Amino acid sequence: MPHIETPENFPYPWYLRLMFWRQRRRYGHELEPVRLWARMPAVFLAMSAMYRALDRESSHIEPALRSLVQVRISQINGCEFCVDLNSFLGLGRGLAEDKLRALPLFEDSTLFNEREKTALAYAEAVTRSDRRVDAALLSRLRKHFDDQAIVELAALIAYQNMSSKFNAALGVPAHGFCALAAHPPRHEDQRS
Repeated sequence: MPHIETPENFPYPWYLRLMFWRQRRRYGHELEPVRLWARMPAVFLAMSAMYRALDRESSHIEPALRSLVQVRISQINGCEFCVDLNSFLGLGRGLAEDKLRALPLFEDSTLFNEREKTALAYAEAVTRSDRRVDAALLSRLRKHFDDQAIVELAALIAYQNMSSKFNAALGVPAHGFCALAAHPPRHEDQRS
């Protein structure tokens, strides 16, 4: 898919150029979604602050589960970049490769516990336009999460939908962070 690219000489503010320098040191190159979001500096800074607030140590949602939710939403939305980066980050948070491979069929997999399955079912219900969060799903959520955790989960889902839809809409490709993400499962996603 063709994608929108930002010219090398785009007039970013100095503080964003500093961030790009840090990305080059950490990843070897600048991340294209950051270059695109940064074309609107105020929006980018607000979005970055929101993500830092969601992805914090004191979150009621454990880091590996946050990554599972983000990868699943990215798969649904067709964001190659987000699947790639979030899979890479998830592996760094202790996610097993077999869980990432089985993610499209999590409901039927014994690799996932009920807390994970419930969070992923909630993420799918919020992400897919043909589904809704009903009383049964909310009841299921409350067996595994308190209200604060449900609010945080809803915020993470909303954030990841915004991010992955933005990247997919602009055709941002995977950056090669995770070889596993480059070879997705061959079976059909039965929930499409």
